Amino acid sequence: MKSDGRFLGLLSTIIMLLFAAACIIPFILLISASLTDQNAIVAHGYSFIPQKFSTDAYVYLFDRGSDILRAYGVTVFVTVFGTVVGVIITTLIAYPLSRSETPYRGLFIFIILFTMLFNGGLVPSYLVYTQLFDLKNTIWALIVPGILTNGYYMMMMRTFFQSTVPPALIESAQLDGASEYRTLWSIVLPISKPILAAIGMFTAIYYWNDWQNGMVYITKPELFSIQNLLNRIMQDIQFITTNLSSNSSQAMAQMPSDSVKMAMAVIGALPILIAYPFFQKYFIKGIVIGAVKG
Repeated sequence: MKSDGRFLGLLSTIIMLLFAAACIIPFILLISASLTDQNAIVAHGYSFIPQKFSTDAYVYLFDRGSDILRAYGVTVFVTVFGTVVGVIITTLIAYPLSRSETPYRGLFIFIILFTMLFNGGLVPSYLVYTQLFDLKNTIWALIVPGILTNGYYMMMMRTFFQSTVPPALIESAQLDGASEYRTLWSIVLPISKPILAAIGMFTAIYYWNDWQNGMVYITKPELFSIQNLLNRIMQDIQFITTNLSSNSSQAMAQMPSDSVKMAMAVIGALPILIAYPFFQKYFIKGIVIGAVKG
């Protein structure tokens, strides 16, 4: 029995190491490619060790340093504000739905589940946000659509409240004269850090990586997020490379297009990778309890 347990432990360790390698190796290759000369990539392809070290891709990007800093500022504001407000709204909806005495609880749950399965599509959404709410070319166009699409997160948090917060604890607070808001703030939230961290991380990743809202609702360069700006830089490179190479302009045709793609991915993903370890303590627990227990 002891040998079987050791074998299963060793097998589990090997499998987890393989999964970890599958996650880490592509990112190492990504960084290496971003530091490789464009001609070396064309001649030898991608490799874990740069064939010819070059920072041309980062130099090209940071030549537009003011644009990138402004885009980072927009993205940081959208991510922080959107995450905070999104988690607040999700909590204020999920908590009443976790209480069996909430009136019309089943109807509200059905409405949330319905929005998870069906949506009106891009054209009705565009008309609502641009004509009804008049959000086009405003910073709120990058925030509001994300806040209003948290159905899955609401159900996750509701499940967590139901499975983790003892009803007797809530009843005890009510007997002591605590209001619903005081119960939520002083009793429920302090023991709900795992799910709050998990939902916050999910929401932050959504806002940080979001490019679609910017592409649809934003045309002012000063409101571009980092993802929109990097996407437009890539489109400019592709246009210049394609058109000038057809005119045999070798100097411009050898722009670091491939390495720039990799450098853009590094710039876009690095802040989230840095932030993730700080949420990891609560992240996994919140996912497991909020999604598995019923």
